[in-house]
Amino acid sequence: MKKAVVVFSGGQDSTTCLIQALSEFDEVHCITFDYGQRHKQEIEVAADVAKALGATSHKVMDVSLLNELAISSLTRDNIPVSHELQENGLPNSFVPGRNILFLTLSGIYAYQLGAETVITGVCETDFSGYPDCRNDFVQAMNKALVLGMDRELELRTPLMWLNKAETWALADTFGKLEYVRHNTLTCYNGVIGSGCGDCPACDLRQKGLESYINDKDNVMASLDSKRH
Repeated sequence: MKKAVVVFSGGQDSTTCLIQALSEFDEVHCITFDYGQRHKQEIEVAADVAKALGATSHKVMDVSLLNELAISSLTRDNIPVSHELQENGLPNSFVPGRNILFLTLSGIYAYQLGAETVITGVCETDFSGYPDCRNDFVQAMNKALVLGMDRELELRTPLMWLNKAETWALADTFGKLEYVRHNTLTCYNGVIGSGCGDCPACDLRQKGLESYINDKDNVMASLDSKRH
């Protein structure tokens, strides 16, 4: 029996990963992390989406310690989400150590479940500038988890080399574009669906959707070339 764990936020990317995983695995277990994030609705949306799409299980894990350590606009209500980069060249929405923690705990969870795959929706092609979304980071984490637990484990990143338009196209190949469009939460300000229209996450999401709608055939062809 093939089992997978999906690192699941209920946003566009992780929902698209879940949709794809449900077509490939016998069991798909979602794990959502409560780290005191700015948009608390994320956890409720993740639960609703996981149930609606038919995930085998959905686990919410309290990792609020991260909130105490990592200062970011996503962990502090008094820090507005900004389009401007910080002095270190990173967006102020970057939560240091977040994916290190999430992938480590997801790997442990997979170990307990007997799953050999952990799926995460990080992306290097069309991303927010976070260093822990890069392929080199994921490969390093994968090696560390295999060595540390002495067990085969694949950290799978289906969106790593897709741009946002291609991510929309992927959801569309499963007939779920409209579901993802209206039921997921990507917005840093916690607005479901199209979002606030102002934060960097909404901007990236909307531009990708418009690009896909306006050039559907070419985007789908590009997606097909990357998937095969």
